[in-house]
Amino acid sequence: MLQLFITGVKPNSGKTFVTAGLAATMQSLGYTSAVYLPVQTGAMEQNGYIQAPDLVYIKKADSNIKTYCSYLLKSTDLPLFAAAAEDVLIEKDIIFEDYLSISERYECFIVNGVSGLSTPLSKNFLEEDLIKTLDIPLLIVASPLDSSFNEILLTINNAISKNIQLRGVILNDCPFKTGDVNIKNLPRMIEEYSNTRVLGLIPHIHDMRNFKPEDLISTILSGVDIESVFDVKIAKLRM
Repeated sequence: MLQLFITGVKPNSGKTFVTAGLAATMQSLGYTSAVYLPVQTGAMEQNGYIQAPDLVYIKKADSNIKTYCSYLLKSTDLPLFAAAAEDVLIEKDIIFEDYLSISERYECFIVNGVSGLSTPLSKNFLEEDLIKTLDIPLLIVASPLDSSFNEILLTINNAISKNIQLRGVILNDCPFKTGDVNIKNLPRMIEEYSNTRVLGLIPHIHDMRNFKPEDLISTILSGVDIESVFDVKIAKLRM
């Protein structure tokens, strides 16, 4: 079974876009795929049901992707405060039990994080603690337009210091025609200063509203080293 935890350096990194793209791509390559969202803040009520916006977005990429969530919270505050507002306690054991009961059913299982390694889910329970509990590889998503080299390096170093298995970094929303030397040299700087591989460069997409599922898969296949992301050899990619 292929498993991956995806987190972002900052809330606007494009983490859910990358999660949707990877899940849809793996589904298209013949792997039964699912995305698990332990905690969703900013949940919305529609037709009498509470929905997770991140999972709705992922379903639009491919309706065959199975999606799951343990905690749906309406507030957009940090999970610690969003849960308290609804008199809910986010518990590590419940998330771990849900993860165990769901993950074994799928060949490709992706856990979509909240908004960063130091995000507090409950008292003395950060997202980085959850990753350690699940004990699965981590993929970091960052946007060169939204995160500095310093912020990306700090996130990488934090993961390494916690002995989290770091698979690599994907840079999303990259302006390839920029004259900014900081952005142009960012992939090289990340690998040189952290010994962590940059596994994908995804271009800036001007019109996300009209971005079709097939375009999403094509973007992932052309810009991301899928085999390195999941640490697997995929025969269909070698044909």
